[in-house]
Amino acid sequence: MHTTDVQTLYDYNSWANQRILTQAAQLSTEQLRAPAPFPMGSLHNTLVHLLASEWLWRVRMHEGVSPPALLDPATFSDLAAIEARWAEDEQVLRAYLASLNDSDLTRTVTYTNLSGMTRSETLSNLLHHVVLHGMQHRSECAAMLTNYGYSPGNIDLIVYLQQ
Repeated sequence: MHTTDVQTLYDYNSWANQRILTQAAQLSTEQLRAPAPFPMGSLHNTLVHLLASEWLWRVRMHEGVSPPALLDPATFSDLAAIEARWAEDEQVLRAYLASLNDSDLTRTVTYTNLSGMTRSETLSNLLHHVVLHGMQHRSECAAMLTNYGYSPGNIDLIVYLQQ
């Protein structure tokens, strides 16, 4: 893997996130917060989880700090608050990714997970994890949005690559 591959994956990640957020903007606050049969319990909470996961992993990889918890969904009053924080974090993430060289990708990152256990993994594997973890939760968001009549459409990597 090369840093150009990482850039492509994160360009895709951002594109897919934006497709979800664009459709989520069509919903009412009640719809965003309505109970849903997914692990995070609502679209609002799932979006915050996506944001929080990207933030948490970037902090671990870039700053060498292991936050003890994810961001709290209650601190985000609405979709605009989620989007504003995501835009800020995206800028920091992009700067971090731009600073990497190919040899950095083989570096081992040691962190403490949310259960308090120390873990280690290569930076390349962690960068992949963030995008793939995001895809899992974006698919849940897509299902919730589709149920409201606001499908984000096809969010596959190949669709992004062929645009």
